Amino acid sequence: MAILTAKNLTKQYPGEERPALNQANLSIEEGEFLAIVGSSGSGKSTLLHLLGGVDRPTSGSVQLYDTDIYDLNETQLAIFRRRQVGLIYQFYNLLPNLTVRENITLPAELDGKNVPDEQLAELFNTLGLRGKEDALPAALSGGQQQRVAIGRALINKPAIVLADEPTGNLDQRNSQEIMELLHYANVKEGQTVVLITHDPLIAQQASRIITIEDGLLNEG
Repeated sequence: MAILTAKNLTKQYPGEERPALNQANLSIEEGEFLAIVGSSGSGKSTLLHLLGGVDRPTSGSVQLYDTDIYDLNETQLAIFRRRQVGLIYQFYNLLPNLTVRENITLPAELDGKNVPDEQLAELFNTLGLRGKEDALPAALSGGQQQRVAIGRALINKPAIVLADEPTGNLDQRNSQEIMELLHYANVKEGQTVVLITHDPLIAQQASRIITIEDGLLNEG
């Protein structure tokens, strides 16, 4: 069963000759771990942002389950994204004045949810962040900050997790630990994962690989 379907998805930025994404068609199965591989400027981050409702396409559609996300207004889209999509960025995007616990629970709090202590304790254990709950991001290593970002993406148990170069700033050991966490989300939590990367070795750990070049998608 397809969880997310993109049809004729195109993004043309003003002043650019070529579209950043050109007539992309993509179907992602529920529970799949998909890697999208491309070089810098290939359109892979544009694609991910369109799939997650972060940016609006010039034309085309994105459907998550039964919802065409670009039929929603901005308020509806923000709520839908917070509940259904977990976003992980290369540069972490943590709030520097919030603790690890506060950064992770922020999406739940914005949604009016109180995360049970036992759920938080289990998540911190899974993330390898026990003892760091009250630390500020500046006191953490890059790998630890990325784990916080993953925790934030998972806290609302979204249907799909979109990761934009989550290992791009990390060494090999930390990169592998991040991949293990994404596999945990995929296998243990049953979440669909879409990973953007330029690294073919990282991509090979996914169950399916799609390449993108000059805004065009190619299977395999």
